[in-house]
Amino acid sequence: MPGKGGRRGKSGHGGKRVDITSDEDSINNDACSVSSGQSDNRSMPDEVNDNEVDEISQQEAFEEKLKEAIDGLTQRSAKGRIICFNGIEKIFAIKYVPDFVEDRKITISDSIERSLKKGRCDEQSTAARLSTLLCVQLGAFESAEVVCRDLKSILTSVANDTAASTNARSECCWALSMNQFLSGNDVADTLEIVQLLSGIFSGSYLKGNGTIATVSADVAALHAAAISSWTLLLTVMAPADIYNLFASDKSNNYMPSLNKLRELLASPHLDVRLSAGEALAVIFELGRDFSYDYEQEWALSLIDVLKELATDSNKYRAKKDRKQQRANFRDILRYIEEDIVPEMHVRFGQETLYLEGWCARTQYNACCRFLGPGINIHLAENQLLREIFHLGSKVLPIPSSQKTTKLERTLMNAAAFKARTILRNKTRDKRSAAMAP
Repeated sequence: MPGKGGRRGKSGHGGKRVDITSDEDSINNDACSVSSGQSDNRSMPDEVNDNEVDEISQQEAFEEKLKEAIDGLTQRSAKGRIICFNGIEKIFAIKYVPDFVEDRKITISDSIERSLKKGRCDEQSTAARLSTLLCVQLGAFESAEVVCRDLKSILTSVANDTAASTNARSECCWALSMNQFLSGNDVADTLEIVQLLSGIFSGSYLKGNGTIATVSADVAALHAAAISSWTLLLTVMAPADIYNLFASDKSNNYMPSLNKLRELLASPHLDVRLSAGEALAVIFELGRDFSYDYEQEWALSLIDVLKELATDSNKYRAKKDRKQQRANFRDILRYIEEDIVPEMHVRFGQETLYLEGWCARTQYNACCRFLGPGINIHLAENQLLREIFHLGSKVLPIPSSQKTTKLERTLMNAAAFKARTILRNKTRDKRSAAMAP
């Protein structure tokens, strides 16, 4: 019976088997091994080419879907058009494809204009949002300014139309402001839009007898959108213009007085109060850029109002609303009273965007409203946004050859852990020796 050590050969001696081959056989085997090595080397570029083919096919599939959505904007079904608008909006927010959009800008622009004219409610809202995303995509081309100019009249018409839904009017207010902000900032057009927007949110001012205006939640949302979009356009105006146009005791054809803006802080609607507070912060930031003593006396009375809002504890307000209001107005109060500007750092890819001041914060928040999570992609790739936020030229990604592998990171962490453990053990030994009797 064989033992557990395994079977033995007939001679009774254990050992490994030795194959005896001729010289010709060995040469043939060497040739085979060389040829197999060459075939393995050739397989590596083939894999790379396969990856490139996959990327190309994915890009083609993506473009095909986007083409179908653009073609769907002309269908007769309103519901189908809205679905296509939403689909294109999502793609434009998370993808930067300016060349593709440039070739189809007329089709998209015509569809937006047609839906704004003949559509209702949701269709007008989605069309207005897409007009801004179209400008974001076309920012690298001169055609962006042309598209914005062509859509301005219909957007203005819907924003002013009291028969239209408040949501559609709100989106048109935002679209007018963002399109103007992105497309060149012509002073005359800017003042025209500013005047339009200030007329819309004037409905939230106090009544003639000093009582608070009765405004529904939907209309208040419209007024808040008008205030925020109005504030965005203030950020691109010269500090000297802000200093001359805004005063506590006088109004003009373009701008309301500071006293009128302060009345918005008494609104029963949170969005209106927050938007008005940020507008005042932007005005003071620009005014102080021109003259450090801008409206100092009037600011003292404003500080009292801001303190009340920053410490508001009225139980009739929702807890979440109180928390948000106190947080926002603490920042505004800190700036108006102590001239401490808010700061924000945004990490995206290999870069960090540093935002300092109320103007930069307002511009960034406005872009985030339209792009959502896609803001990071556009900050990295969209040259228009990089110019707006002073990010310079596009940063090239780090080559994969320079990236550390997972094994290298593991070894580095292990070495660091070992060094840290040795150092701590030495410290413990010294401590133990010192505590010994």
